[in-house]
Amino acid sequence: MIKPLKHIPTNIITGFLGVGKTTAISHLLRHKPAHERWAVLVNEFGEVGIDGGLLQGQHAEAEQVFVAEVPGGCMCCVMGMPTKITLNKLLKQAQPDRLLIEPTGLGHPQEVLALLASEHYQQVLDVRSTITLVDARVIDDPRYTEHAIFNQQLDVADVIVANKSDCYDNHLSVLTAYLSKRPTTANCPVMPVEQGQLSPAWLDLTIAQTPFVSLLDDHVGHEHQHHGLDHTHDADTTDDSSEQSLPAEGYVEVRNHRGDYFSCGWRFSNDWLFDEERLEEVLRGLACERMKAVFNTNMGAKGFSFSNGELSSVALAHMQGSRIEIIDRDARHFDTVLSGLLAARAHIE
Repeated sequence: MIKPLKHIPTNIITGFLGVGKTTAISHLLRHKPAHERWAVLVNEFGEVGIDGGLLQGQHAEAEQVFVAEVPGGCMCCVMGMPTKITLNKLLKQAQPDRLLIEPTGLGHPQEVLALLASEHYQQVLDVRSTITLVDARVIDDPRYTEHAIFNQQLDVADVIVANKSDCYDNHLSVLTAYLSKRPTTANCPVMPVEQGQLSPAWLDLTIAQTPFVSLLDDHVGHEHQHHGLDHTHDADTTDDSSEQSLPAEGYVEVRNHRGDYFSCGWRFSNDWLFDEERLEEVLRGLACERMKAVFNTNMGAKGFSFSNGELSSVALAHMQGSRIEIIDRDARHFDTVLSGLLAARAHIE
């Protein structure tokens, strides 16, 4: 019997590029009550869609975890239909006991909050605490502290999580000093953690937030460039059933540009396998701010993440197609990456 969708506890997990949002959500999913059904709505800056695949590869519907994805930064355009359609479809399918939303690291969380507070969702969703992850090592870098989105992510926080704290020296004290000087964050709790190990209790902290102020007019325009792939969005974006849309060469490239960031992604044929050793060599040599990927390799399905010059990987439960997304402020080097990826294909005897 389908229960009515009413007052579903909902949390936004936000933070800038490479801070570890997907890892943190995966940790929460591993520690959710076993009898509860949880849904995750993921938004990505790039058009290909990686995070949904990473989460689905580690958490199956058999665990009562349901994942949907809105690629291309479209969640920031909250009045557009893709986000609403995907969210409605996810809620109907999952009938969740809790909803987690991961906006893109380059998105405006204020706009997501505005969508959740709209009349359509007021009786459906019960918005609980917003958790903002931050890597304290960037707090003395003006590329972050002078970035409007970085600061807006802090402004909306009910809990600020200083992730990757095992890599800090005196960075935590620098972060707390920075936050104490800002009226919106001066009284916000700061929780240092390693490897995204959020406490589930933080999802339901009493919200002591300053009154919501819409920043919808402070919207950074963006443009999409498409190479061989129609720009369509659906709740099943992590499903590779669109194999027929691939051109004869077996892959498709999609680019996105918004503000001062560019993304480039490739989706490869489901039949392709990649040599894990050669693939990791290519990925370690990247010169970019952020990379995420899922690949079918000769050693099984693998998820990859590159940030701050460090490459990490995780085994995934099942093959789901190969795709990669790179984000950087300089798009000129994107073209050189593809040749390395093509050379890393495994030769099947």
